[in-house]
Amino acid sequence: MTPPDDEPRDESRDEQRAQFTEDEQRAMRAAFAAGQPVRCPRCDVAMTSRAIGGGSFGLGYARQREWLMCTRCKRSVMFDVKRGTRN
Repeated sequence: MTPPDDEPRDESRDEQRAQFTEDEQRAMRAAFAAGQPVRCPRCDVAMTSRAIGGGSFGLGYARQREWLMCTRCKRSVMFDVKRGTRN
């Protein structure tokens, strides 16, 4: 449940969220695209990367996705490399 706008946000609650925020994801994609090592914004550990192919044979296209995973907090993010988006 999101607190109303007039209530202060509980930053510790943000850190406990299972998913990365949009800003965190954007920063990770930017670091990856720049060829820099990607670090987990929650626990500052170097994230492992796994390429994931996509598309069906014979369709004439194949999506190139990247899956970044944190070995400490087990959070991950997946995005389309060419588009720089989650899907």
